[in-house]
Amino acid sequence: MAGAGLASLAAAASVNAADFTLNVNTALTTDDPIYKALVSFKEGVEKRSDGRIEVKVYPSSQLGSDEDVLEQARAGGPVAVVVDGGRLAPFVKEFGVLGAPYVAKDFAELRKLVTSPLFAEWEKNLAAASGHQVFSFNWFQGQRHLLTNKPVAKPADLAGVRMRTPGAPVWLETVRALGATPTPLPWTEVYSALQLKAIDGAEAQHPATWGSKLYEVISHITKTGHINLITGLVGSRAWFEKLPPDLQKVIREEALRAGDEGSEATIKSLETYEKMMAEKGVTIAEIDVTPFREATQGVYEKLGYSDLKKKIDQILTQ
Repeated sequence: MAGAGLASLAAAASVNAADFTLNVNTALTTDDPIYKALVSFKEGVEKRSDGRIEVKVYPSSQLGSDEDVLEQARAGGPVAVVVDGGRLAPFVKEFGVLGAPYVAKDFAELRKLVTSPLFAEWEKNLAAASGHQVFSFNWFQGQRHLLTNKPVAKPADLAGVRMRTPGAPVWLETVRALGATPTPLPWTEVYSALQLKAIDGAEAQHPATWGSKLYEVISHITKTGHINLITGLVGSRAWFEKLPPDLQKVIREEALRAGDEGSEATIKSLETYEKMMAEKGVTIAEIDVTPFREATQGVYEKLGYSDLKKKIDQILTQ
């Protein structure tokens, strides 16, 4: 009888233990709407999978840089990361266009693009090229603006300004076209680099600026909105393909649902972030972005995205 009892306990333990684990990494802090949406993703996946998938969420790049986690995913690790298209462009060039200047006017347009048949082709090509699996790419983090310690109204005002940016070519060329000198740095190093004057400025969306307390080390935010930052939840193709079809469906559907949830929360939060940063003494300037829009249009041709931009414009106007 004792043996039977032990067997039943073991059986119960195996039922309660998750069959799969997914560790999700983000550079964002716990007060960011996107982080909160990742927690919602965790809860949704665990509930809908009846505990067969356990999801752990790690803020502030606890599992490493985005590039590190992408490499772990390539190796088949049970990891996923919230990442922009620029970091996927080395594997499938088309992803880079998502971070191109003024590619779309708002989240609604971006969502139309990242749920289109064109984007589905990119996802398929990425899985084949690098072993990455896109769960969904509708995680909108807001418009990126210029963060400086002097007023900016036109590209010429950024001459000689060393501006932090992610290291992907589309970001580097965009910042260069805006008029600044691009300086690649991990996000977690931006505060200290500004404090030590190793860089003169940065560019970011409001939730990230607030979350990293950059309002303490910059005095001006110029609302250029040069990039509408759309990101994706990207994991390992090998890990994903180990899941039975019903659980693959759960992951994809919950990623899309939570991405929409986080995006809407982000949009609603932007005015509040502006108000809080203004109260901290930051000057927030609304400007005519036409000079910046015109200055950055050459980025598409320089990076070989001219024809792709036409396809995207067709999708967005349908």
